[in-house]
Amino acid sequence: MLPEIEAALGLGDATAWLTGAVQLGFIAGTALMSLTGLADRFSPRLIFLLACGLAAAANLAVLGADGLGGLVAARLVCGAALAGIYPIGMKIAAGWYRAGLGAALGWLVGALVLGTAFPHLLRGLSGDLPWTAVVLSTSGLALLGGVALAALVPDGPHLKPSPGLDLRCIAKLWALPAYRASALGYFGHMWELYTLWALLPALILTHTAFPPSLTAGAVIAAGALGCIGGGYLSTRTGSASVARWQLGASALCCLVAPAVWAWAPPGLTLAFLVTWGVTVVGDSPQFSALTARAADPSLVGTGLALATTVGFALTIVSLQVAAAAPLALVSWVLLPGPLLGLIALRGYARPHDAS
Repeated sequence: MLPEIEAALGLGDATAWLTGAVQLGFIAGTALMSLTGLADRFSPRLIFLLACGLAAAANLAVLGADGLGGLVAARLVCGAALAGIYPIGMKIAAGWYRAGLGAALGWLVGALVLGTAFPHLLRGLSGDLPWTAVVLSTSGLALLGGVALAALVPDGPHLKPSPGLDLRCIAKLWALPAYRASALGYFGHMWELYTLWALLPALILTHTAFPPSLTAGAVIAAGALGCIGGGYLSTRTGSASVARWQLGASALCCLVAPAVWAWAPPGLTLAFLVTWGVTVVGDSPQFSALTARAADPSLVGTGLALATTVGFALTIVSLQVAAAAPLALVSWVLLPGPLLGLIALRGYARPHDAS
């Protein structure tokens, strides 16, 4: 969709600007929530609803942008609004589940993954559907999702009231060994995830004969299976074990990808991409479950916001480093992420490794 927007506004290649704007907006929003404790001081349903409305409005503002500045501003606000959706949605789930949190978050993150894949799939399946229709449909769905959650999902019984503004809350969280281990593992996971998603269309276009938008959407959507399946598995083996297995599998994909591009037949290449799509994100809900359990009940929202702040900041660095590497070898730039995540998880204490 970006090429059509660039052509409509007479821009050059604005991918880096627009992707970076969303990331910076999200980082700013989650940093604000973690530094002020905002994520724990108000009803998460209210924050989620307001954030969905702001995201929809910012997305629609793209239609009225008359240049790169307006477009970047709209994406920046949209990214900031997402800070009230992603970590807050996980906090809402944590308010309802103590046992089975990994499985519940598997469904939640799986739905978020499908939402990420939706614009690719819509564009790939719709043929000549104008980019403006994609913007309108995604904005409407964002607003509908916020209203539906606010109307149908009350605050859970496990949520604890925040003690109020406490600028030492980050230090308190980081002092917890289990929180540090889960957060560091998540950072390694994030080094790989969003950079792979951003580069998928280019990888598919360069190394396969498959339609890039549709195939990228399918590969990203396959990650929902990893989230949901891993969630169910976590009820038997624990969230940390599932995260370790998925990190190991995605690390293996990073390692062998150059050989796949060079020698694998089309069918095997597609199967490899789907496998990578399943494993690269399937550990995400389990890291969120581990982080939520490790934090004090009154600081769950702050703990989740802090982890996502740093994790998404790392994606900016990862994307820039990957952009400087040959496309055929870019997976080796991503490989240190899951490997370091595996090392970090060695510090996650067994008593906390429950579903």
